[in-house]
Amino acid sequence: MRLIQITDAHLHADKQARSRAAIPWQQFEAVLDAVVAERPDVVVVSGDISQDETSASYVHACEALNRLPCPWSWIPGNHDQPELMAAERPMLDEVDLEQWRLLLLNTHVPGKPHGELGAAKLTALAERLEQDERPVAIVMHHPPVDVGADWMDAIGLQDRDAFWQLLSAYPQVKIILFGHAHQAFAQHQPLAGSAIGTYGCPATSDQFLPGAKTFAVDEASRPGYRVVELHGEEWQTWVERIDL
Repeated sequence: MRLIQITDAHLHADKQARSRAAIPWQQFEAVLDAVVAERPDVVVVSGDISQDETSASYVHACEALNRLPCPWSWIPGNHDQPELMAAERPMLDEVDLEQWRLLLLNTHVPGKPHGELGAAKLTALAERLEQDERPVAIVMHHPPVDVGADWMDAIGLQDRDAFWQLLSAYPQVKIILFGHAHQAFAQHQPLAGSAIGTYGCPATSDQFLPGAKTFAVDEASRPGYRVVELHGEEWQTWVERIDL
């Protein structure tokens, strides 16, 4: 089973609109071309699809994503408008990956850059984990860990302690994929005698400078995506970059 994560496209209604370093629409299309060539079984888009928060940006995104050779799902990021997203394509909370489950968590907080799950979503997550003992991969927009950039760490998942405490009771959770950070990241989070693979993904748009104390674009890094290969209860994951 090949799962591919893409994230942080920051698209505009105007396909020629520029970001700080390039044209997001051109970057997005180039990443999708590479993803198609990977022959994925499932693609997940982990938030910040839009930059200008317009209906047209989501229409453009869906038109492009619909040419993928597999099912795809998305979740909102802090720049997104969930209602506009849902009007174009429903947002799922789970995808069946045969031997695995993919749980999609919405950490969006209206009008805020940081993320939060809140008590109700945490309770719902625990109920979902009680239902099935298959290995679980979780995808969310906001990092539940520090990524080493002070400004980004301040706007990650705010209730991460409650999140990790909940997961400590469910050893079937093996992988967490997040966006928001615009950079590759990997660590194993120790938890209740085991460790959860916790992974960030390059943006399809501009990359952020790792380790920066304040906001900074990494002009030397290229857009990319994350590949996750699932084999039984084991997995391998890596990042691929594209040339523009």
